[in-house]
Formats: sequence, structure tokens, C-alpha cells
Amino acid sequence: MSQSSSRHPDQCAYWNEEAGPRWVALQERLDTLFAPLMATAIDFAAPGRGDHVLDVGCGCGATLLALSPRVGPTGKVMGVDISAVMLALARKRVEAQGLGNTTLLRADASTHPFEPATFDLAFSRFGVMFFEDSVRAFAAIRRSLRRGGRLAFVTWRRLSDSPWFLVPYLAAKPLLPPQPPPDPEAPGPFRFADPEVLRRILSDAGFSAIEVTPHDSMLQLAGPGELERAVDFALQIGPVSRALAPVDADVKAAATRAIRAELAKHESAQGIALAAGNWLVSARA
Repeated sequence: MSQSSSRHPDQCAYWNEEAGPRWVALQERLDTLFAPLMATAIDFAAPGRGDHVLDVGCGCGATLLALSPRVGPTGKVMGVDISAVMLALARKRVEAQGLGNTTLLRADASTHPFEPATFDLAFSRFGVMFFEDSVRAFAAIRRSLRRGGRLAFVTWRRLSDSPWFLVPYLAAKPLLPPQPPPDPEAPGPFRFADPEVLRRILSDAGFSAIEVTPHDSMLQLAGPGELERAVDFALQIGPVSRALAPVDADVKAAATRAIRAELAKHESAQGIALAAGNWLVSARA
């Protein structure tokens, strides 16, 4: 789920020391949350039998477990991520499943010297938004692809398109210190919110046949009667978690109450589900 340029050490530290351990602790919940969206993204990428696939930002390994059977014993999957703690869990899961066609590599995909023209497909589920130099990163990924090879990934649209991020954040925002305006060029989950910026970056990196398709889904934050579970999840994932990191206990408690009250408005007999807006992106090397 995470990649960073070696020139951006705060991202490296974030995914190894802060976010990585949190994602490991939440792995089962996150896998369940993203399972329908991951299935859509992998069907969109269409890995075939015998394909060699690079999984960029493979995180805790859910995508590896899904890609491996798609390519079969004659195919290969390589998962790459910068987070050692997430890769450790991914490795355990791959070994437990006996996936002999799958390998893992701790590396920065934007600078690692992959063998040129090795992969048929480069895939990512929310793992390509954290590069400092996106053009450089995608150019490196393109060089790892065979001629005509495919790039396919899913990324977030604007914050305003994803209530599952936005609802908790807006509930907490009045209680937080002033938040700096987001830098659209900085690494982060909404790095590719603007489709024209995304197309330009991929074109500058040497890709062609670029397609950016909107996709909307519902994410199930909690089941029936699980309001507190949804609140806990909102406090740990997304913009709220970073915004609350520097505040004192009283502010965090007040923000938690506000988030709880707002999420309660979205409860139904099926639990709490909120919308997510994504791009499904494809291109050719």
C-alpha cells in the first residue's frame, strides 16, 4: 500500500514506524473493507495465466494472494513495498498459502533497478500515490514492463468524492487547529485526484493508451450495532488519523464524540457504509 522516494524520508519513516504497524494491526478489517474494490481492480487489470506481474505497494499481501492464482503456476508475481513491517506480514501470508510463484522485495519501486522488460503487468491497489517524483517513479515502472505491457491501478478521486474519508474529517475539523491547505503535488492519498494531472504524469513517464475511468463503491465500515467499531476505525485510517496525531487528549476526546455523533446518522439495519470515489487507471508501455 505504500511507496516513497528515497529522497522523501518522512514517507519512509511514516510507513515503517507509524502507518505500517497500524495497517498490520488492522489488516483483517482493511482486507474486508477493500475486498470488493480489490476484486474490481484486479478484474480491471485482467492478469492472465502465465503473466509476470509487479504489484507496486503490495502492503500486507492481500493483493498478492489474489493475483497469484490468476497467473497460475507458469506465471510470477513480485510484490514490492517500502514498509518492512507490512512486508513481513505479507511474507507470512504468502508462505502460509504455499504460493511458490510469488516473491517479495523491500524496495522503492521508483529507484529499484528492476530487470528491464520483465513484467507483463504492473498493478497497484492504492500504492502509487506516495512517490515524491511521480514521473520518475512511473518511468521506472514502465521500463520494467515488456513492450506493450500493461499498467493498471486503482487510486482515490477527490476527498469530496469519498464520504468514508470526508464524514469523519468534517465532524472533527471544527475542533482541530487550523489545517494547512493540501499540496496537490505532495505524496498522499489524493495525489491523483485530478485526472488531467494523472494523465500528464503517465504521458510524461512514457505511457500511452491512458484511460482514467471513474468508479464508485460503498465501503462497509461496520456491521449492525457496531458504531464504536466504525468510530475506532475512523480514528486510525484516513485524514483524521494524521490531523489528530499532534493534538492533546481533550481535543481528541471531543473530536471522537463529534465523529461518533456524525457516524450515528449513517447507521442502518445493515450497519454503517459510506461511499468511496476512485479512478480505475490503465495504460500501455
